[in-house]
Amino acid sequence: MSATPTQPINTNALNASPSTPAVLVAPQPHQHALPPKEISALKRAALQVMAGGSAGFVEVCIMQPLDVVKTRMQLQTTSKAAGEAHYNGVFDCFAKMYRQEGLFSFWKGILPPVIAETPKRAIKFVCFEQTKPLFMFGAPAPTPLTFSLAGLTAGIIEAIAVNPFEVVKVAQQADRSKMKEAASTWSVARRIVQTDGFGFSGLNKGVTATMGRNGVFNMVYFGFYHSVKNSVPAFEDNTKEFFRKVLIGFTSGTLACFVNIPFDVAKSRIQGPQPQAGVIKYKGTFRSIGIVYREEGFRALYKGLVPKVMRLGPGGAIMLLVFEYAYEFLQHKFA
Repeated sequence: MSATPTQPINTNALNASPSTPAVLVAPQPHQHALPPKEISALKRAALQVMAGGSAGFVEVCIMQPLDVVKTRMQLQTTSKAAGEAHYNGVFDCFAKMYRQEGLFSFWKGILPPVIAETPKRAIKFVCFEQTKPLFMFGAPAPTPLTFSLAGLTAGIIEAIAVNPFEVVKVAQQADRSKMKEAASTWSVARRIVQTDGFGFSGLNKGVTATMGRNGVFNMVYFGFYHSVKNSVPAFEDNTKEFFRKVLIGFTSGTLACFVNIPFDVAKSRIQGPQPQAGVIKYKGTFRSIGIVYREEGFRALYKGLVPKVMRLGPGGAIMLLVFEYAYEFLQHKFA
């Protein structure tokens, strides 16, 4: 007896007959779907460099006047130097600088940070991302401790790289001459090298204070920002989501300012002009903090806090938002 060949199923007949039971077929995965495109570690780092440089440039150009005022306030001691204006607060400093030195004096010392911002932000963000796995401590996802320790590490490494630029910047910002009469960035750098060299008395003066300032700042900044951002639900509306990130970034920068400003005051005193020519009064981070506390009181350790918060509160929001949006744009553009 020969076997009857199998006939193909008439699906139209099945659909037309209500009495015929339906056959359920599980949906098959799309066999030709392309896997999601992975970005190599080198390309990711390059995109972070570009996004970080953009964030740093924008933040510096907008916030430099407040950085200059902050440095002037921190360099000012209780004793008034002959022939020098004494600043009675942030707005008084703005007014006197404008009258005596001109509008462009608020951008004194801007070239060193502009030159340094691309590698500085690159170091900051790349080191932060690369060191996060080291501080997971077995957790399945990054914790607030992970973000804080990665931020601390990134800040310390960043400080070592940018300290020579900071020394030149502070020297320029401390100069009270009119903008037309002020020495150029290159001449200031050359004078420091010729006089004091590249060591801890020259271009690397105050490096430990810079490490303390940047390390503590980034520990609080990244730790708070990423922990809170991941905890607070995101908005589907783009405008609301933008302002959510702005608020978290502003709060992160403000809190970090309150915590790290004693290191910032010590850094300005160490890197700035000494009260008495030829005598190094401020040397060493904690020693300088101690001198300021004993001679000028606890409040002196928070000199320049208002302009610092005015700069790094919104500046912190600007930097993180520009970085995130620039990085997202670059990923879509070049990935």
